[in-house]
Amino acid sequence: MGKSHENIYTIPNILTFSRLVAAPVVGYLLVHDYHAAALSLFAYAGITDLVDGWIARKYNLQTVVGTIIDPMADKLLMTIGVACLAVNGSLPVWLAVIILGRDVGLAISAIYYRWISLPPPKTMARYWDFSLPSAEVKPTEISKINTALQLVLVGTAIGLPVVPEAIISSWHLSEAMTGFQYLVAATTIWSGMSYVFSNNAVKILTKEEIQKRIAQAETKLTTTVYTKTCEALRGVVLRIEGYGNTLYAWTGGTTCISCRKL
Repeated sequence: MGKSHENIYTIPNILTFSRLVAAPVVGYLLVHDYHAAALSLFAYAGITDLVDGWIARKYNLQTVVGTIIDPMADKLLMTIGVACLAVNGSLPVWLAVIILGRDVGLAISAIYYRWISLPPPKTMARYWDFSLPSAEVKPTEISKINTALQLVLVGTAIGLPVVPEAIISSWHLSEAMTGFQYLVAATTIWSGMSYVFSNNAVKILTKEEIQKRIAQAETKLTTTVYTKTCEALRGVVLRIEGYGNTLYAWTGGTTCISCRKL
């Protein structure tokens, strides 16, 4: 019988979870006016956001849970950052309301889709078990652009207090920041609407698709691997899990003819 869980303990997912931990720390630093430290940790979050996706694609470590947790980590960082920056006056309240309002709407939608797509039995334990895939979220193109712009906005707002006032005045950074805020407000509204009218932003996975995703993430053992394993472990009964979650047992001999399906 095939599994309904996937391995979530991958390097990309660990990096993503580290961003989840970093988000409240950034908020704490901002509230206490440690802008330099907050900017450094924010930069770490931005770099790992790029690196984890690259590692997942290069080494075939993509997971369904990654498609959920990755944008969640981004949104948590943005939510805490925007809220704290609005509180200390670094960002206007009206812009914070637009950004956070969109995120609240998407969060409610995610909760709904997770529940309706969860295979039975529907329990709270299974609902919060993110190794049990049920739906896949695909960010729209404008959403990707908006996320990048929001990251730049928050990073700039965090870093401006560190910049000398003379540079801010001579380079007209305050005026540029105001214009950039209106741009982010527009892309935020646009990206929120794109999820409403998109036909493929959220995909509920069928049972067959779930099994296929998990099977692809498992180690693919070739005939050569079976042969070498048998030769190296002569006289030892070996249970191995092959591609597609098919179990095999080796019963002796030096060829893969002795590797039989269970």
